Amino acid sequence: MRMFVAGSWVEKKTAIPVVSPFDGKAIGEVPRGGPEDVERAVASAVSGAKAMAAVPAFDRHRMLTRAAQLMAARAEELSRTISQEEGKVLAEGRLEVSRAVETITASAEEAKRIHGETIPVDAAPGGAGKLSFTLRVPCGVVAAVTPFNFPLNLVCHKVGPALAAGNSVVLKPATDTPLSALKLVEILLEAGVPPLAIHCVTGSGADAGEPLVSDPRIRKVSFTGSRDVGERITQRAGLKRVTLELGSNSPIIVMPDADPEKVADAVAKTGYSNAGQSCISAQRVLVSKKRMADVISALLPKVRSLRAGDPFDASVQVGPLIKQKEAARVQAWIAEAVSSGARVLVGGGRQGAVHEPTVVADVGPAMRLFRDELFGPAVGLTAVESLDEAIAMANDSRYGLSASIFTESLEQAMRFAREVEAGNLHVNFGPSWRADLQPYGGLKESGFGKEGPRYAVEEMTELKTVVLHLR
Repeated sequence: MRMFVAGSWVEKKTAIPVVSPFDGKAIGEVPRGGPEDVERAVASAVSGAKAMAAVPAFDRHRMLTRAAQLMAARAEELSRTISQEEGKVLAEGRLEVSRAVETITASAEEAKRIHGETIPVDAAPGGAGKLSFTLRVPCGVVAAVTPFNFPLNLVCHKVGPALAAGNSVVLKPATDTPLSALKLVEILLEAGVPPLAIHCVTGSGADAGEPLVSDPRIRKVSFTGSRDVGERITQRAGLKRVTLELGSNSPIIVMPDADPEKVADAVAKTGYSNAGQSCISAQRVLVSKKRMADVISALLPKVRSLRAGDPFDASVQVGPLIKQKEAARVQAWIAEAVSSGARVLVGGGRQGAVHEPTVVADVGPAMRLFRDELFGPAVGLTAVESLDEAIAMANDSRYGLSASIFTESLEQAMRFAREVEAGNLHVNFGPSWRADLQPYGGLKESGFGKEGPRYAVEEMTELKTVVLHLR
């Protein structure tokens, strides 16, 4: 596929191959964009931002509504593209497309809800005879830098609100999974988005991402990805608005009154979907010693029943990781934990990029499997004596994106909600759940700012205050 820059589909002399994570076979290629392509895209996006700012809200709503309809009509094609380039099983690819349609639909609705408010300045000294109100206006040019693990929906979470708010967008999709993003650009153009309002530069982070986020004409950067790359972006972005959704190592707290079957079901659903390659995937399960044996007894059969392999095999629930080296890293982290006293209860094997769904017991707080973001299909079990210890362990992390608790006690649930340092909190389910319309973002080194169309629109607009000095 070609990239879309300055109103044209562009080829380059050098290309980046796009391969299947499962078998390594080539499924396509995209141009290797660089600083010169970013320059053309941003320069054109400045004009595109002016054009989009002049588009009435209803017309922006209509463009995005039409885009959602076109996405729904091409759902199977998009689903298969996601599964081919990212490796998630086809059922998960179809789910991602349905979510992406909802994200664009919600963005279309938010285009009609951008408004200011009146300010009672006559309540201030000297404010008599004056009328004040606010206006919310587009930022201008938005840079959207997106990850591989949800190559369509996370693009929609940035591009949809940006266009709804009247901005132009320069998109830099993940190098491993650019095809879904390019198909979305095709759809947006067909839906009527002005050609200078949407650009997609394919290329590496060094060649395309860094010049994009550091360009002073960019007024807003929205990034989803690793903590380390997020830190580099903040260093290079300069004086512009930045939203970062970074990593995590999400904990589940299991109290003595929890139902082990419910816990096991939630861990199986939220620890292994997309082969664990989700920022809010369940990773650390902090189980009351009184419930550990029951949780293990309920969990192991569910994990054993998860079959890993070809994402297009209907009997497979867990696809490959994005690269063989990532599967090897997951295996190495598990081996490191075992060498420090942990035990593999089920799984642990690997074939190429496919890693077996794995449960590791006796994971200690000093182990990398506990402290860092695994991003793979394994969960670690850690015994705790009390809610105090569980909360302390949950918070013993530089991350704070999502967490959950299983308890029948409202008091314990509310204490968890108040004291656990995470931006998304769940009671009686796992941490890997998100409604695309809700505010979504982390605390600590999991980032800052919120996604979800309504909240992203707020982050992608500026507030102006007007005062009328009346007689």
